[in-house]
Amino acid sequence: MCLQLFVFSELPPPFSFLKNKELTFVYCLHKALMVECWCHSICSSPTLADQIREVVGLESLVSSGKCILERIKHWLIIDIFLFLCISVWSIGESPPEETEKHDDSQRSTLFIEKPQSGSVSVGGNITFIAKVEAKDLLRKPNVKWFKGKWMDLASKAGKHLQLKESFERHTKIHTFEMHIIQAKENYAGNYRCEVSYKDKFDSCSFDLEVTESSQAAPSIDIRSAFKRSGDGQDDAGELDFSGLLKRREIKQQEEEPEVDVWELLKNANPSEYEKIAFQYGITDLRGMLKRLKRMRREVKKSAAFSKGLDPAYQVDKGGKVRFMVELADPTVELKWYKNGQEIRPSAKYIFEHKGNQRILFINNCTMTDDARYYVTAGDEKCSTELFVRDPPILVTKGLEDTNTYVGERVELSCEVSEDDANVKWFKNGVELTNEPKSRYRIKVEGKKHTLIIEEAAKNDNATYSVMTTGGQSEAKLSVDLRPLKISLALEDQTVRLGQEIHLKCEISENVEGKWYKNGQLIEASDRVKLYHKGRIHRFIIASAAVDDEGEYMFVPDAYNINIPCKVHVVDPPKLHLDGLGENNTVTVVAGTKLRLEIPITGEPTPKVMWSKGDKWITDSGRIRAETYSDSSCLVIDTAEREDSGPFRITLKNEAGEDSALINIKVVDVPDPPQAPNVTEVGEDWCVMTWEPPANDGGSPILGYFIERKKKQSSRWMRLNFELCKETTFEPKKMIEGVAYEVRVFAVNAIGTSKPSMPSKSFVPLAVTSPPTLLAVDSVTDTSVTMKWRPPDHIGAAGLDGYVVEYCFEGTDEWIVANPELTDKTKFTINGLPTGSKILVRVKAVNAAGESEPRYHPQPILVKEVIEPPKIRLPRHLKQTYTRRVGETVNLVIPFQVRTKNTDRKTLNTHFSYATASYLLFLYVNLGYWTAFVNILHPEGKSHDKASGIIHSYLGTKIGHYHMSSQSN
Repeated sequence: MCLQLFVFSELPPPFSFLKNKELTFVYCLHKALMVECWCHSICSSPTLADQIREVVGLESLVSSGKCILERIKHWLIIDIFLFLCISVWSIGESPPEETEKHDDSQRSTLFIEKPQSGSVSVGGNITFIAKVEAKDLLRKPNVKWFKGKWMDLASKAGKHLQLKESFERHTKIHTFEMHIIQAKENYAGNYRCEVSYKDKFDSCSFDLEVTESSQAAPSIDIRSAFKRSGDGQDDAGELDFSGLLKRREIKQQEEEPEVDVWELLKNANPSEYEKIAFQYGITDLRGMLKRLKRMRREVKKSAAFSKGLDPAYQVDKGGKVRFMVELADPTVELKWYKNGQEIRPSAKYIFEHKGNQRILFINNCTMTDDARYYVTAGDEKCSTELFVRDPPILVTKGLEDTNTYVGERVELSCEVSEDDANVKWFKNGVELTNEPKSRYRIKVEGKKHTLIIEEAAKNDNATYSVMTTGGQSEAKLSVDLRPLKISLALEDQTVRLGQEIHLKCEISENVEGKWYKNGQLIEASDRVKLYHKGRIHRFIIASAAVDDEGEYMFVPDAYNINIPCKVHVVDPPKLHLDGLGENNTVTVVAGTKLRLEIPITGEPTPKVMWSKGDKWITDSGRIRAETYSDSSCLVIDTAEREDSGPFRITLKNEAGEDSALINIKVVDVPDPPQAPNVTEVGEDWCVMTWEPPANDGGSPILGYFIERKKKQSSRWMRLNFELCKETTFEPKKMIEGVAYEVRVFAVNAIGTSKPSMPSKSFVPLAVTSPPTLLAVDSVTDTSVTMKWRPPDHIGAAGLDGYVVEYCFEGTDEWIVANPELTDKTKFTINGLPTGSKILVRVKAVNAAGESEPRYHPQPILVKEVIEPPKIRLPRHLKQTYTRRVGETVNLVIPFQVRTKNTDRKTLNTHFSYATASYLLFLYVNLGYWTAFVNILHPEGKSHDKASGIIHSYLGTKIGHYHMSSQSN
């Protein structure tokens, strides 16, 4: 049974004229007193009456109104029928939402500490705390704080509201806090904290009361009692009388002009709603707008529909619903739609026409049919909502209490009123899900629902319940242990080191258990494997160690018995050479001390012996052995190259023997290389080579350092700062003409060797530049004469001479023409075959060697050239040359002629005529040729003209001439 109280959202007619604040308070007090009378009249139990008073807050309301009770006695005569709608006594059912909240609180499993209601003064601070245990949670739960029903406080966090959370690792508890700082009056109200994790949910409501500070003068605005409260809550838009529950002095206020706010809102533009609410002190604008929306509106009459659809329809799941409209014009085309999708005729959707009526039947309604429907006729539309109600599922056969043993199969069954209904199972209030990895399996067979536990465990002792939309049932499951018998006990074992330890036992029940060694719990790991299959338990260590020796014990869970055994591990002697290098080689630098420690194991402690070859090493001397319980050391005080070689270590005890060879390698700096050789010298460089040292010191040669110095100096200068990997080096930047010496150092990983012996002294000298202007001077049938100019650059080494070489065209073999150097710049190559072609080059030679050759640009033909005589007569002599008789005539006539075996001479042509004989001799000396000219004329006669022929000395005709003379 529950009590439902309803408060008027508007004044009833007898009090509708009460507009000022004082009379409004009178009406509220009147309602409170009438409820008080009603409580005393219908409640036979005083306790129940007290509970009703506490719910509606009558005591405080009545006491606060006693001060003006005498002024309003005439209002209390009104008949109690005015409050018939105030209270309704109902039996059996309560509001579904409240029941649902109650059920959730019963099933709460997430909160371990819920926030409690509290009170704070205006301007004060208050903290609400909620705690959630994270023992069974894989991640942080989701927590939300609300004020009222819908206001999420996460978006309001700031200066006056702070939300904090923390996690304690030791207790595994999440703590969530809501801090309210400098509280204000409007902070008062109902708050809610919700926590969720996967499919689990929990909620807790609490109240905050904000009281005025005791120092402040009491004041109250009576009109504030009529402000709407509870934005977004269940009582949104209802009147809140909480402000009247305190003793306050009533202040006289001036009457305000009466304004009907509802008329203003109905006629105002929606953009002015907020302005009107602010002007007339309406704080619950949301609730007021909801009421305004619910007010009747004038419906425009449709031209197409004479009768439209109802605003909403309701039908049970599986039932049938009928939509009907009546058309004004039956010829108009009609279409039906569901959520915007046109409906086509089918077995589910049936269309029917009866005159002007258009009917739509929906058969076998399901939850998917819960939607918005509308019908269109031309341009007009009529819509409605269809609500499909799922009928409550009843539990027709409840669960029964069950007793079983650990490991047995358990089935808890119930039957419900519908097939394949939605049924939820709970264990101690926690919902069970049918997940693949869950121990619980839910089986559905029509109306029968079964919870199956394949192998019951001790922790399955609980109260199991099943819940449907219309009922629930619960039963207790009790799981007990069976008497335990040891079918196969553990046996004592002796194993060798490295072998497998395998312990096995068998008990009569399939229960878990724990393994212990020397009283310490053993956890499974990569090395230790624990197996449980049915009634058999096994303990396995793949490779036994010395530390595995001890007393082992298996203890079944929930039983006060244990199964013991002993394991003894035998350890033969063993050398541990993991820290040594490849092939057990140990490298030590000569002159240093070696202390080589070899870890050993064995039980009992083995005897250690060291030897090198046939010689045993004692515990004294420069080379000695030192033995300890877990290791043996080989000590060499000052290592020498002769100490290199294999050393043998041998271990012996009762369990066996072990030995190994250890190579000791003594390394040192390498020996110095041999003295380097200078193989080639240049102007400021040289090329030197050397041989690697005979002994590399036991470590490979990494490279070489090279130094040089002037022969007259004692200071050596290093030439390379990066190691030279080769045995050849080219020093540079030396001074030409100065004597130098070089030496080499060898380097290995140990260090640098001593320097090699210096090389023989050498002087950098440069060869000259090639000769210049190489040309052919003369050619005969068997010889070629070449001429050239000295080199442009000779250098400090001077010039010793020249080498002339030639080769025949088409071959690469150069032949030296002068076996001995010639110091002249002209040379004749003799003994050449006539008609052959040769290539000629010339080199300059000094103390540094031969220079680069100078080549003649083209092949030279070995053959003498013969040309006929040819006169190069000037243009002015091609005309008549006239002179007076007795004058001297000088003629210069150039000509060219080549013959064999004559010398080339300078051209000197001279013609002399001074007598009357007209016999003139012209001696011509040009190159190889000599010619004369004679002039013949009659003796004793004077001729004006003369002519003659120019002949060569050998009688060859060169040309002719014609000359005339003129007398006085």
